[in-house]
Amino acid sequence: MSFKSIVRELKEMKNGIGLSRRGEVEGRHWRNRTRSHIAPDVVPFDPNQQGQWANIPPELLLDIVHRVEESETSFPARTAVVYCASVCKSWREVTKEIVKTPEECGRLTFPISLKQPGPRESPIHCFIKRDRANSVFRLYFGLTPSEDMSDKLLLAAKRIRRATSTDFVISLVSDDFSRASSTYVGKLRSNFLGTKFTIYDSQPPSDAAIQHRGRLSRRFSAKQVSPTVSACNYSIATISYELNVLRTRGPRRMHCAMHSIPFSSIQEGGSAPTPTSFPQSFDERPSKAKEPAVNISSSVSRPSREPLVLKNKAPRWHEQLQCWCLNFKGRVTVASVKNFQLAAAVDASHNIPAAVQETTILQFGKIGKDIFTMDYCYPLSAFQAFAICLSSFDTKPACE
Repeated sequence: MSFKSIVRELKEMKNGIGLSRRGEVEGRHWRNRTRSHIAPDVVPFDPNQQGQWANIPPELLLDIVHRVEESETSFPARTAVVYCASVCKSWREVTKEIVKTPEECGRLTFPISLKQPGPRESPIHCFIKRDRANSVFRLYFGLTPSEDMSDKLLLAAKRIRRATSTDFVISLVSDDFSRASSTYVGKLRSNFLGTKFTIYDSQPPSDAAIQHRGRLSRRFSAKQVSPTVSACNYSIATISYELNVLRTRGPRRMHCAMHSIPFSSIQEGGSAPTPTSFPQSFDERPSKAKEPAVNISSSVSRPSREPLVLKNKAPRWHEQLQCWCLNFKGRVTVASVKNFQLAAAVDASHNIPAAVQETTILQFGKIGKDIFTMDYCYPLSAFQAFAICLSSFDTKPACE
């Protein structure tokens, strides 16, 4: 039997592989991104209903999953890997062991990979669609939008304007932006002028110490909505746009201080924090809290080590076109004040090779009406890159 036949049987068999009806519906979350609410990792399993596929010898199971993972390199075919992790507990553990992080293989598989650093060698290509009517921004995987509308949705954000700020709530789905939902990923918040932004993550960096502030979070009321949902937001980065009231200095200038990523990550032998799972999964049984949880807004304490700072590359003035230009290598086709490229801000004391200093870590630009490309690489994650790009959509009359 070929491996494609095995995958086909996994898709068709509903009772034989031990998935409950709930598991079948939730299993389509990361594949089709419907409204189902599941853990932001892989589909849940019932240990009491392993099914006949759990009895496969470990050596054979390892070989099957390994070949499926190698043969299916991109979506939608890569959903076969997610199907393998949906069979039962043993398949899930083997699949998670084989699937590597985006930094290692350059592929996106499970939702947690959206919070892991991108590849070092070549960027991951994505694009953003803006829905002006609903103020929703959707991040898709791929070079350009497909004609059959079968693009792989990675993240979605909704802009919420407030009296003194603007929030972009980021979710795994495009129709549920509740911060009490299991699909909540984080948010981006601006100041009144839209010149400074803070990126909040729903989970702390893997090695960060947490300190609590003394004010209640705006996310929930006094009682925690669900034991499976974290009631904290963690500040992981700040974005600043330089003021240009007189409009004499050309395009926007921005700086991004990535407090959760050390500067040493771009040095030789350095590494960026890589989470392996979300704080709470649906396969963990929530226990009742002994006392009402007090929801306190949290932020990551600033580590003593130097954070990575990104700055936009300075464009050059094109005399014939009479505009500012950057080399996007064909990924951007429409002139826009939103277009930018980010690289590491390095001074002479850091002793960083010139090739590393010139590496574009994130680039964002317009290719059509309400369609923008987003290409990112190490040490940024898809979530961090998406949040930085969202800051470009906010109105900034004092910076242009």
